[in-house]
Amino acid sequence: MSKRRQKRENGTPKRPDNAVAFLVTDAGEDICVSGYTSLDHNPEIMTACRTIAELIGSITIHLMANTENGDVRVVNELSRAIDIDPISTMTRSHWMESIVMNMLLYGNGNSIVWPHTWDGLLRSLEPIAAERVLLQPDTDNPYRYYKILIDGVAHSPENMLHFTYNPDDVYLWKGRGLRVSLKDVAMNLKQAAATEKGFMESKWKPSLIVKVDAMTNEFSGPEGRRKLREDYLETGEVGAPWIIPAQQFDVKEVRPLSLSDLAISDMVQLDKRAVASIVGVPPFVLGVGDYSQKAWNNFIQNKIRPICIAIAQEMTKKLILSPKMYLRFNTLSLMDWDLQTISTVFGALSDRGMVSGNEVRDRLGMSPVDGLDEYRILENYIGIDYTNQQKKLIQED
Repeated sequence: MSKRRQKRENGTPKRPDNAVAFLVTDAGEDICVSGYTSLDHNPEIMTACRTIAELIGSITIHLMANTENGDVRVVNELSRAIDIDPISTMTRSHWMESIVMNMLLYGNGNSIVWPHTWDGLLRSLEPIAAERVLLQPDTDNPYRYYKILIDGVAHSPENMLHFTYNPDDVYLWKGRGLRVSLKDVAMNLKQAAATEKGFMESKWKPSLIVKVDAMTNEFSGPEGRRKLREDYLETGEVGAPWIIPAQQFDVKEVRPLSLSDLAISDMVQLDKRAVASIVGVPPFVLGVGDYSQKAWNNFIQNKIRPICIAIAQEMTKKLILSPKMYLRFNTLSLMDWDLQTISTVFGALSDRGMVSGNEVRDRLGMSPVDGLDEYRILENYIGIDYTNQQKKLIQED
């Protein structure tokens, strides 16, 4: 062992004339996040799922009947119970939103609705909170049959409406939801938010190194450095200058990485696009990119419509007894059609006798008027069997 090392171990080492005090940020614990991240606490995921739920909640549900001339809409007490008054404690929109949110998020791909009947008549459709529901595979054949436990009481799936999303790979009757797919992305977004918060709330921006001269003993300990900071560096007003002895302090700036250097914004944009892609919403719903009419209509047709079809099929199967009736969501009402497009398309259909004038007015949001319920056609539109009878094809001789 060298004499110099032995001297330091046996006695107090000689301190230099100059000591350096580090003033660094204490946001490390705030920036690092750990533990389980709940998807319903993530703003981007909640926004995406809420958008889908609110849109489906705003769609009218039609009770349709098969006829020889095509399917027609039926308006009766059953259609009113489903589309207007499914339960007394909620509006129909709120009722449907709760069902869809359980499908996508809260119920991990499963949403249970309990139909209540009296004397064979439908009285209410009660959505069950996800925390009250447990899906239990049947012991005899767990891959095909199961029980629905509500508050610990078992019910047959035949007596319940069970809406599923993203079927499980083992129990095909069970939904799996979006938790597995969104777990890592949600963690990245939470970490990005914590990092940005830590940078914005950091007390020392940027970090500083203060070199103290000729005051080694006084400022060598934590209390001395704290007193130095309070006496010379901390001010009562934001932006106030520091007043320090010129011969005793040497302040140097250490520039830390900024949010731009860390590319936080770019990573957040990518994570938001990942959330939009997994959930199935356009990126502009989450604030990424600009609005696109084509992307919106594609979203309605390829995302909203399949979910509506799945819900309508389950309700038709469990609630409708007549084999000639079924339920259908009017998803076309969500399409982004401007007035010019509606006028052009339905005006052309009206000229060909396919729609009436009042049907065109209804699409434009106008009330019907008398005399426009007839189907009219221009005189130069004739049947295919009469094409050889046109006057321009018949010679005078």
